[in-house]
Amino acid sequence: MAAPASPESYKEVILFLATAGVVVPLFLRLRISPVLGFLGAGVLLGPLGLGRFVGEAPWLSWITIGNRQEIAHLAEFGVVFLLFMIGIELSWERLWTLRRLVFGLGSLQVVACAAVLGAIAFALGAEPAPAAFVGVALALSSTAIVVPVLAAQKRLASPTGRATFSVLLFQDLAVAPVLFTIGVIGTRQSGGLGMAFILALAQAAAAIVVIVTVGRLVLRPLFGLVAATKSTELFMALSLLVVLATGLVAAASGLSMALGAFIAGLLLAETEYRRAIEAMIDPFKGLLLGVFFVSVGMALDVTQLARNPGTILFGVVGLIGVKAVVIAALGLAFRLARPVALESALLLGPGGEFAFVILAGAVMAGLVPEPIGQFGLIVATVSMIAIPGLARIGRSLRRRLESRRDEARAESLPAPEKGRVIVAGFGRVGQMVGEMLARHNVSYLAIDQNPALVRAERRGGKPVFFGDSANPEFLRRCGIESARALVVTLDNPAGIGAVVAAARAERPDLTIVARARDARHATALYALGVDDAVPENFEASLQLSEAVLVDIGVPMGLVIASVHERRDEFRKTLRPTRTASGEESAPQFRGRRKRR
Repeated sequence: MAAPASPESYKEVILFLATAGVVVPLFLRLRISPVLGFLGAGVLLGPLGLGRFVGEAPWLSWITIGNRQEIAHLAEFGVVFLLFMIGIELSWERLWTLRRLVFGLGSLQVVACAAVLGAIAFALGAEPAPAAFVGVALALSSTAIVVPVLAAQKRLASPTGRATFSVLLFQDLAVAPVLFTIGVIGTRQSGGLGMAFILALAQAAAAIVVIVTVGRLVLRPLFGLVAATKSTELFMALSLLVVLATGLVAAASGLSMALGAFIAGLLLAETEYRRAIEAMIDPFKGLLLGVFFVSVGMALDVTQLARNPGTILFGVVGLIGVKAVVIAALGLAFRLARPVALESALLLGPGGEFAFVILAGAVMAGLVPEPIGQFGLIVATVSMIAIPGLARIGRSLRRRLESRRDEARAESLPAPEKGRVIVAGFGRVGQMVGEMLARHNVSYLAIDQNPALVRAERRGGKPVFFGDSANPEFLRRCGIESARALVVTLDNPAGIGAVVAAARAERPDLTIVARARDARHATALYALGVDDAVPENFEASLQLSEAVLVDIGVPMGLVIASVHERRDEFRKTLRPTRTASGEESAPQFRGRRKRR
């Protein structure tokens, strides 16, 4: 018989879920990144916050986490899922489009900022190795805060958004080798660092070859097999299995779990299941990253800020100032417009979440003294809190500096891609829509839940992805925010309605054209907010009428004009009409109801 559940056994989980349930809605309402809320909750509920007063007030033990190690494993999974999502969001097409900024500006930013910050740490008395790790850790910026800030402003596709994203992309790529280096140096044996590094590198290379080889052979067929069951639960289970299994294989080979998950993400990035996996994993990434930031907050000793506020604030201002100057200079060297370079510098100036990972790993490996690591963590945390304010300052500064002359200046950024048309359903009707869009040079992205069809169409070079087009998160992953239109060609009336409702909730201004079974179904779709509903039986009748009229000798021009006129008349009978009070009334059908 199972032992009775103890409330204390679930205290940490309940506290975290309560924090997530309160922090996320509150901070989203205040338009502040929830990351800062999780950090603050960790500081407040941790052993260095309210936990230090448990001796005087024992009841505080019920609302505090006394041991950071109790949630350490979940926190580690947060970083694992973050690296997996970074890997799966990468694509060779995206890297190639932004290659000059990613590998040019991004690499120089990391190297230059790490060198300058490391030199400053060395000048302040740190040993060479700790100074180098501190410099690298603080050179990185916050993807978890900067990207949502730009997304909330709908400016990810702007020059500033693309420049900032390119630098963050390279920073994310640079994390894996840094973690590998820490792992190798931290576990070196008495045989010497050089030999230990060579052996670890060979072991890591072998593990990566195994992961990549097995992944290429197994992942696509395995996801196809599970997708064919049309079971959301099995698809979710397989996605989680891939993340954890590759991470554990990498860890067993001496690499970090995060690096293994990153490689798995890269392998899945070019498959037709990429966007469905993103939509499935994203909630887990958000929650587990919350655990990670809570654990980081628990490790921060805010009494240091109270004891040495001047020193810490000087470090924060120095960090942001040094990085901003370096990044702005590099941006101008890469021919970014001056307002873009300055705004990007302010966004990238603060520290980032990977500073916690690198510094914590370096401290545990004995490569960085704990006081230096703790100081770096506090500086990075306080600087991250300033990101929303710096974003507002940067945007205001950009507006003041922008001029027609600046806008006309040649930039190194590629022109933003025009929004694509999303085709939900790629059966015979959807394929014809895609063919006509391609004939008129309109780019599109198609979605279907038939894995065999998706696989066959992708072999033919069609941009088709597996997934549920009624899932709002999946639609976001498909770029509905910038889409030009949505065409719904599913043959399931309930499914069509679900897609239309989800899309309209995401984009009230989106052009939506939907396939309808008959007039009544079209009327229901108009009520859901489609711009055009196309009833199959009515369009078939018009096509037959057009064919017979032309065949018996009626001039084609007159026939086409009358067909368009009749179609417009019919649509008016389907659309809801507004009464004098502004309320919508259902359309009135004059014909008899169809007998079943």
